[in-house]
Amino acid sequence: MATKKPFTRHDVLFSSGDSSCAAWLYLPTGVTSPPVVILGHGLGATRDMRLDAFAERFAKAGIAAFAFTYRHFGDSGGQPRQLLSIKRQLADWDAAISWVKTRGGIDGTRIAVWGSSFGGGHAITVASRHPELRAAVAQCPFTDGLASALALGPTATLKAFPVVARDLAAKIRGTAPAMIPLAGTPGSLALMNAPDALPGYQAIVPAGTTFRNEVAARVIPSLVTYRPGRAAKKIAFPILFCVSNTDTVTPPAQTLRYARTAPRGEIKTYDAGHFDFYLGEPFEDLVRDQIEFLTRQFDSAPATSAPGRIASQRR
Repeated sequence: MATKKPFTRHDVLFSSGDSSCAAWLYLPTGVTSPPVVILGHGLGATRDMRLDAFAERFAKAGIAAFAFTYRHFGDSGGQPRQLLSIKRQLADWDAAISWVKTRGGIDGTRIAVWGSSFGGGHAITVASRHPELRAAVAQCPFTDGLASALALGPTATLKAFPVVARDLAAKIRGTAPAMIPLAGTPGSLALMNAPDALPGYQAIVPAGTTFRNEVAARVIPSLVTYRPGRAAKKIAFPILFCVSNTDTVTPPAQTLRYARTAPRGEIKTYDAGHFDFYLGEPFEDLVRDQIEFLTRQFDSAPATSAPGRIASQRR
């Protein structure tokens, strides 16, 4: 007799702004009206770059999971391609929450958001704007653009200026964007050029993916000024920060400073790099901790007032 699958996966296309986002909805088998966690990825990444692995584990634990790809990337809509707009990506999060709330078969009153890397920064911003949510998870989150730019180095930042200028001119002319690599080798022109950046991206790109290692350069000024960590203090419900002790992209010291301002924040640190979080033992540690956290929040009654901050925990 065939073993029943622990979950089913459904292809979804939901409207956002002037286009649409492609997503997967994972529904746990045999669970009536399960809670749901919405997953968004990092800088230029698509949902098939290991968001499915996290979503599968959540579904096996009885939590529905909704993993989506931002507009302008992968198999989602939006023109021009490879355009990273913080405003549009945050609107995609809002649209995903709206879709989940009205979808039958899941509990629209028990929703959490989960973001990794740049998506982790978005998760902080989104959580601060949606008090009706039950919980949030920010994994190796991008919390401060200036801190990340300083980690990249002033020389690398100066190298990007001519490409930014060309792309802004292309925007005015209505021509194809001027691109900059998302990840590159040390010393190369890229948004991330730490030693582990390019191999880290390559390790999570599946065969036949729609992922492109480039983005329209016009995003750089907005990246430097985006500081989602500042919104942590506005989040009244529980949020889990999963922080890499050796993060080369999102400096951990700054992330921890912001995380400690969250009224009901929980912090877990890991001796694994920014790009190690998606595979192997670090992935197992993270997903186990996240399932425990989400299950605890979904099973508890919503708080009417925010108690004191939970002490940080160290792994």
